[in-house]
Amino acid sequence: MAIQCSGAVGECNGSGGHEAHATASTSASASASASASDTSPPARLVPLLALACGSSVATVYFAQPLLVTLGERFALGSGLVGAIVTVTHLGYASGLLTLVPLGDLLDHRRLVTGQLGLLALALLAAGLAPGVAALLGALAVVGLLAVVAQTMVAAAAALTPPARRGRAVGTVTGGIITGILLARAAAGVLADLAGWRAVYLASAGVTAVLALLLRRVLPSGSPSAKVREESYGRLVASTVTLFVRHPLLRIRGALALLVFAAFSTLWSGMAQPLSGPPWSLSHTAIGAFGLAGAAGAVAAGVAGRWSDRGLAQHTTGVGLALLALSWLPIALTPQSLWALAIGAVLLDFAVQAVHVTNQTLIHAVRPDAGSRIIGGYMVFYSAGSSLGALGSSLAYATAGWPAVTALGTSFSLAALLLWATTRRMGSAAR
Repeated sequence: MAIQCSGAVGECNGSGGHEAHATASTSASASASASASDTSPPARLVPLLALACGSSVATVYFAQPLLVTLGERFALGSGLVGAIVTVTHLGYASGLLTLVPLGDLLDHRRLVTGQLGLLALALLAAGLAPGVAALLGALAVVGLLAVVAQTMVAAAAALTPPARRGRAVGTVTGGIITGILLARAAAGVLADLAGWRAVYLASAGVTAVLALLLRRVLPSGSPSAKVREESYGRLVASTVTLFVRHPLLRIRGALALLVFAAFSTLWSGMAQPLSGPPWSLSHTAIGAFGLAGAAGAVAAGVAGRWSDRGLAQHTTGVGLALLALSWLPIALTPQSLWALAIGAVLLDFAVQAVHVTNQTLIHAVRPDAGSRIIGGYMVFYSAGSSLGALGSSLAYATAGWPAVTALGTSFSLAALLLWATTRRMGSAAR
């Protein structure tokens, strides 16, 4: 449930052109925002963007219920299957730094439809991959291009009049949440019906159709070549500079890395024990556990309200304590699926609460640079997700589910310790 709150980038990206203008450059999103005050986007645009966002972000999660099958098909040992998820998240992290800033510089229609078209080709390559090298390479590119979801949230914000911008961003972000919730379940069902390749081939077809539809609906507008040449490097470099200058960004980024390492340890690791004795569950049943992520949507609202009341530190502490406690029922997975379900709900709730609170705090550091700050923060998320995926597969290969549980607990306790030792910095860390 991690990615959906990166939708907060949307509104920031929609106004990100203001800072670019302050550095003597004109951004595409600034001009789009200016025109948005006078004209409204087509009625079907926002729902279509929401659908495309959900479809794009789902590609990052398809592999999780399929790991055992993919490991068998490509002769990967249990210690290496996590690499399938790891390369996808590493690609995603790269895209956050290299592709998301383009939303401030390039025509939204060309950028969105171009990325979606390339994503469709990457998914096609994954579905047709003849060997493990081809599969891993294709999935790395899938992760890289899946950040188009953030670009589409920015487009929704930039193209909508201010009076209705919040509703538009909320609708598109809702598409991201739905995509994450349904990705594992949809992948499991398709794999059971037609094999694992059908998951990626079907997604490639859907992505291509959405690219064509958006090409017809998205408004067009091109910035100058001077802006493209001079501003892109500055935007990318400024993201790093912001995190160097502000300790709070580094602290919250480190918390994100540890929290999502714990998150990925569970979701990337559970396919192995669930697919074998005593459970021997199908892809569909394994993917259905992803629906426990609905708890994260509840946590998002609660954490947001608590943060608005000045309880961000309290929310973080409660969330991290719940995260550590969630591993107690998760440890009982070999004996009880109910225990796993309870633990998964607690873990998703805790992760989402911390994630929303993190973004609330870091955005306040420099609201005018919100898109870059959240983009940089999401790099920590991707790094943690990669670490958890690879670590869980190695742990399971070494000592089974108890080792996976110990790894997830270690990440969770490390996050709790980091928060406890840095909480006094508060606003002074900004």
